[in-house]
Amino acid sequence: MLAKRIAACLDVRDGRTVKGTRFQSLRDAGSPEELARAYCAQGVDEIVVLDVSATLEGRSATAAVVRAIARNADVPVTVGGGVASAEDAGALLEAGADKVAINSAAIADPSLIERAAAVYGNQCVVVAIDALREGSGWRVRSRSATEATPLDAVEWARRAASLGAGEILLTSIDADGTRAGFDVALTRAVSDAVDVPVVASGGARDADSFAEVLTGGRADAALGASVFHFGVLSVGDVKALCRERGILVRS
Repeated sequence: MLAKRIAACLDVRDGRTVKGTRFQSLRDAGSPEELARAYCAQGVDEIVVLDVSATLEGRSATAAVVRAIARNADVPVTVGGGVASAEDAGALLEAGADKVAINSAAIADPSLIERAAAVYGNQCVVVAIDALREGSGWRVRSRSATEATPLDAVEWARRAASLGAGEILLTSIDADGTRAGFDVALTRAVSDAVDVPVVASGGARDADSFAEVLTGGRADAALGASVFHFGVLSVGDVKALCRERGILVRS
């Protein structure tokens, strides 16, 4: 069995870490470089950096910010935000990212997943999915969750994996920033549908909530943002609780 991963997410805007609720009401959470350094000291397994305004501003994530964060991180770094081409992905990998997350551009042109995977390898390509509950299922939203799509989240995850995505970064819009717990049902549905790792995002509440989504949701990794940024939890707290529950996590 592979060890489960605990990740920290840095939502970045104008060079600062921000965090809101359901993608709205963003507030400052500190320096991304300093937070990356702190989380690495706590034993985090990965850092996820999402430039939250890049897509809406028609640009890719800022390479200078990526370089600064990568210099302060001794763990893998995933970067997303405004990636619209394989060249954009390559620029972020060259800036220090280990993996690149593609979201809205892949929805508009799914072949982008294939092209990026062909050039850089599946292991470098993450498809980020922002999902909103609708009836008995979940619909995908694009452009920082501002636009509806006709895509079913589970079916889109399955297709993305078939096109070459090496990982799915799955965010519950309903749970994002609420600290009400991860959407375990959504995560389980996607995890059961794909044969690539799924990273659960949105709703981290306490250490128990991480354990719940790693087991009941069958996530390969679980991501926290505000609970880490504002001192509600440390990465060590989460890993200690997971070990108590018999969940294999990285040391």
